[in-house]
Amino acid sequence: MSHELIFFGGFIIFIVLMLAIDLGLFSKSNQAVSLKQAAIMSAVWVSFALGFYVLLRIWGDELHNIENFAQLAEITKKHLHNIRLIPDDFAASLTAYKNNLALEYITGYVVEYALSVDNIFVMVLVFGSFGVRPEYYHKVLVWGIIGAILLRFIFIFLGAALISQFGWILYLFGFFLVYTGVVMFINRNTDDEIDPKNHKVVKFASKYFSVYPDFVNGHFFHRENGKKYITPLFLVLLVIEFTDLIFAVDSIPAIFAVTKDPYIVFFSNIFAILGLRSMFFLLVNIIHKFHYLKTGLSFLLVFIGAKMLLHHWLSEWGFTTAHSLIVIVGILAISVIASLMFPKKAETPA
Repeated sequence: MSHELIFFGGFIIFIVLMLAIDLGLFSKSNQAVSLKQAAIMSAVWVSFALGFYVLLRIWGDELHNIENFAQLAEITKKHLHNIRLIPDDFAASLTAYKNNLALEYITGYVVEYALSVDNIFVMVLVFGSFGVRPEYYHKVLVWGIIGAILLRFIFIFLGAALISQFGWILYLFGFFLVYTGVVMFINRNTDDEIDPKNHKVVKFASKYFSVYPDFVNGHFFHRENGKKYITPLFLVLLVIEFTDLIFAVDSIPAIFAVTKDPYIVFFSNIFAILGLRSMFFLLVNIIHKFHYLKTGLSFLLVFIGAKMLLHHWLSEWGFTTAHSLIVIVGILAISVIASLMFPKKAETPA
């Protein structure tokens, strides 16, 4: 357990440090993030994510402090890793375990990163509906991600505890993902709308807090005549957090379809949502061009849900994590390429 805590603690310290640097560099100036800055931020976070993949391939056994074949067999069985162990060759079995662990991580990362794109659609809608100025986007997203990390931590380890105690929950997750994918496909062409005044989060916050009517230079709180108010920007932050909570209900079960190791679920999930902020600034002005992406994401959720429902049979048929990654990347690639090859026709005014 001490190795797990050290591994996990080091990861958390690294993330906190990077977020503190990020928040300090960009939020104090209250300037809109440029395309160049977004590209650099994206490259940095993707590099960190890929670097963590390499780390798991080399030192993945340190996560659970695996020192002998018995421990390896126990961990493999506990987390349902789809690998073949060789009792007479601990070194080869350990290498297979580390390679599979790294592959599960990167597959989960791709799944979460892809599902995050749908979150960007909603974020663009939220910022536009509330009239948030571009220079305040970054501050809201950074604090939103800090809240998301805490929520994901609770969701992931609670989910892992439930799965370890009640194996049938995997089938419940599977049915839920298939259902969500079908609903997303049916509603893929529906235009979402947000009414700031009637949003449930805004109504809840307005009931218990005093809300200042105007934005105040990017501040979340404002004091006037001895009274403290929350600003509309803080309301936007609450809506973003609520939105992420809804998306987590889809994305976290989806990654449990890839790996049952809660630490790997957490690592892949957190690296993906950290990259979400920079990806937002890259895609904010062109996200509408990927009109087939929701169709692709709906097929992705159905595939992942079906994989969760059929995981015993798929394992017997030799369907590995690598095959899942190929299918997932294929679905995403087809949806992006189709969007670019067959652009959506501009609506003609009536």
